[in-house]
Amino acid sequence: MEALVKTNFSFEGQKNLYVGKVRDVYNIDNEYLVMVVSDRISAFDVVLPKGIPFKGQVLNQIAEKFLDATNDIVPNWKISSPDPMVTIGCLCEPFKVEMVIRGYLSGHAWREYKEGKRELCGVTLPEGMKENDKFPNPIITPTTKEDVGHDEDISKEEIISLGLVAKEDYEQLEKYTLALFERGTQMAKERGLILVDTKYEFGKKDGKIYLIDEIHTPDSSRYFYIEGYKERQEKGQPQRQLSKEFVREWLMENGFQGQDGQEIPEMTPEIINQISERYIELYESIVGEKFQRKETDDLLKRIEANISSWLKTK
Repeated sequence: MEALVKTNFSFEGQKNLYVGKVRDVYNIDNEYLVMVVSDRISAFDVVLPKGIPFKGQVLNQIAEKFLDATNDIVPNWKISSPDPMVTIGCLCEPFKVEMVIRGYLSGHAWREYKEGKRELCGVTLPEGMKENDKFPNPIITPTTKEDVGHDEDISKEEIISLGLVAKEDYEQLEKYTLALFERGTQMAKERGLILVDTKYEFGKKDGKIYLIDEIHTPDSSRYFYIEGYKERQEKGQPQRQLSKEFVREWLMENGFQGQDGQEIPEMTPEIINQISERYIELYESIVGEKFQRKETDDLLKRIEANISSWLKTK
C-alpha cells in the first residue's frame, strides 16, 4: 500500500504552496485553496517519519461529511471534493486562534488539572473532578495558532486585548463553536459515541466568517463510546477512545513525547498497518458507513489529474 507523504504540484494560477503537518495547501489565484490531505501523521507537534495508508482519505472524507452536515449553522469554506484526499474551497483570512471546546476533562485539560491547576484559558475548573468526567457545561479553551512549534493556551481576554480577534468577531466565534459542538454531539450520539472535545478554525472573507479546515475528525477530536462510559467512570477505568490518542500512547510507551533528545520509535510495517486499520475503524464508527478503500497505486498522478480537471471547470 502506497502512502502519500509529499506533493509538489504546479497548477495553473498557483500562487504558493503551504505545507502543514498533514495538509499541503495550494493557493490558486488568491481565490481558491486546494487542500491535499496527505497520509502524514503528527503527534506532540512532530511529523512522524512514515505515512499511514488511507489516513488522508479517512480524514478528508470525515471532514467533508461534517462540513456538509453543519453548513446551516455557519457557512464553510468547502466548494468541492474532486478526489478522496482533496477538498477545494474559498480562500479566507484565518483567525490566529483555534477554538478548542471540551465537554469532558480529558487529554491536555486533565494533564493540567492533575498538576493542580484549576484555571484553563481563563476558565475556572470545578473541584473534585476525575479524568474523563463530564463538565457541567462545555468549556471553550482557545489556543494560539502557530505556524511552527506548539500552540499555546490563551484566554478570551488575552485574545481580545492582543488584537488577535476583535471582540465582536470573537463572541460570534464562541456562538458558532458552541452550536457546532452541540450538533457534533448529537451526531456522535446517533453513532453510540460521545464527542469529548474538538477544535474549530475560522476565517473571514468579504467581511463574513467561515468555518475552515477539517471538522470532527479523529485528528481534531476525541470520541468515547457511550456504552460502558458510566461504568468505567465509576470504577476509575480508562475510557474506550476513538481518536489518535492511541498513537500518542504508543509513542509515550516507547519514550517519546516530542521533547529534545528523544528519538521517535521505529515505525515497523506492523505498526503502520495497525494505525491504518485503526483509522479505518474510526471512519466506520464515526460516519456509520463502510470505508471504501480507493486505489493507492500512483496516488500523485490520480490526485493531480482530479484537481486539474476541477480547475478547468472553475
